Amino acid sequence: MNKRPAIFLDRDGVLCVEKGYVTGKEDLEIFPYTASCIARFHQKGFLAICITNQSAVARGLMTEKTLREIHAYLIQETGLDALYYCPHHPEGTGVYAEHCECRKPNTGMVEQAIREFGIDRAGSWMLGDRASDILCGQRAGLTTVLLESGYGLRRLEEPVEPDFVFRDLQEYTAAFLEMH
Repeated sequence: MNKRPAIFLDRDGVLCVEKGYVTGKEDLEIFPYTASCIARFHQKGFLAICITNQSAVARGLMTEKTLREIHAYLIQETGLDALYYCPHHPEGTGVYAEHCECRKPNTGMVEQAIREFGIDRAGSWMLGDRASDILCGQRAGLTTVLLESGYGLRRLEEPVEPDFVFRDLQEYTAAFLEMH
């Protein structure tokens, strides 16, 4: 079986407008260029997989059922191949209050996708707008891209050195198409 490369994408600030906690489908504002960028990745033979920390569940701001509904809508509207989420947070409540391997910057969601899809790790990318996204990508052995469309360089939680920095997913996609 030939392994396919993937573009791993954070959700808020990358695929959608960063709004803090999105707790309903009506709050999710997908960037107008997201679906066309994902279609272009597919044309180049790449999978498009979202990996996202969603601590609103652990914080009691929404149910996991509501989160799954939001994500089903996001997949339907954008053409994502898959979406993995971490509902945990160490300061959360109930069963979601835990330190886990899936919460970025840990690599659990990336590793699960690599196993399930047979992904070519060396040819894959991680795109995000936070230090945790870049650290996750680096730890997983992916080429990393920091996008300025969300938190970006102005609001990094800690210093990181991504492989590339672009304004947004649209600018990255134009450069990506030149590279591939």
